[in-house]
Amino acid sequence: MNADPRLATLRDRLDEMVTALRSLVEAESPSNDKGALAACADLVTAIGADLLGEEPERVEVDGLAHLRWRFGGATKVLLLCHYDTVWPLGTLASWPWRVDDGVATGPGAFDMKAGLVQGLFALGSLDELDGVCLLVTADEEVGSDSSRALIESEAAGAAAALVLEPSAGKAGALKVARKGTSSYRLEIVGLAAHAGLEPEKGVNALVELAHQVLAVEEIARPELGTTVTPTVAAAGTTQNTVPASASFQVDVRAFDPGEQRRVDEDLRRLTPTLPGARLAVHGQPDRPPLPESASAELFGLASKLAADLGLEPLESAAVGGGSDGNLTADVGVRTLDGLGAVGGNAHALGEHVVLAAMPERAALVAALVQTLSRR
Repeated sequence: MNADPRLATLRDRLDEMVTALRSLVEAESPSNDKGALAACADLVTAIGADLLGEEPERVEVDGLAHLRWRFGGATKVLLLCHYDTVWPLGTLASWPWRVDDGVATGPGAFDMKAGLVQGLFALGSLDELDGVCLLVTADEEVGSDSSRALIESEAAGAAAALVLEPSAGKAGALKVARKGTSSYRLEIVGLAAHAGLEPEKGVNALVELAHQVLAVEEIARPELGTTVTPTVAAAGTTQNTVPASASFQVDVRAFDPGEQRRVDEDLRRLTPTLPGARLAVHGQPDRPPLPESASAELFGLASKLAADLGLEPLESAAVGGGSDGNLTADVGVRTLDGLGAVGGNAHALGEHVVLAAMPERAALVAALVQTLSRR
């Protein structure tokens, strides 16, 4: 029998959790829409105030509202969530909230509004929150530019950071390692000319782009887990004009900081292939890797607490996606990620949440917070 009654209590509150999740999913909050983000922040504030008994501090940076609940004195345990999503405003019209056979779908349900709900209910189940901080940010999906300093400042001196990003795979594995991320934009300048009358007088920036895309792909080292992926591209103005400009973006992921540096250096060594073309490389490493060493002790503790709760044994995974947990690990704080929703299809149509797992993960987070804050 489960010795901790908290799990049973949270299971009894599953309907409330689902109601909160639906309201957050239906409050669309794409990272690039400040009005929608502000409205969603108001809703998170209301739900959190009801569960935690107080409103958060609203920290405005560059017009974005980050929400911070800080209890007691210095932060011992930092919980990280975000409420922005990758889904454009209006996605709900074609993909509404739905629950079928205990599985909920809707834009942002899995990444990561279910994790946010679980975190709020986890903290609401605890009688003592001294030393706990819950930080809910508005720009994680686009690199955490406005929240990075806030995250690093709040993490400084903390004993642990718990990241309520979605879990990995069908088993709901916790994320014990993450690749570092880098983002680049390569800009090519050519020379326009009439495509029919005298194309030979031009310098075709689109053709140069094709050469550079192939060169960029060669920088990857898949045997080391280093991926270098051209993503968004643009070129030209009209069908009958030799393109005078072109650009493309590159996504880089690596488990090793040395690999991040190597890729950065290799990209900056690229040179144009066509005579007269010019190339500029913009960007840099963004989030450093989250090494497994930063998570090992916390994963061991989580595994023990899961067993105490009568839950299935936890699994672990190293993943390619970055999160704000990369930032807390980089400042020397023990970090455990993937404590949020169990489900799948993050950033894709059909992302979904297994509802029965919500109280289980909330109970695990509550047990972790309670144990770590008492140490």
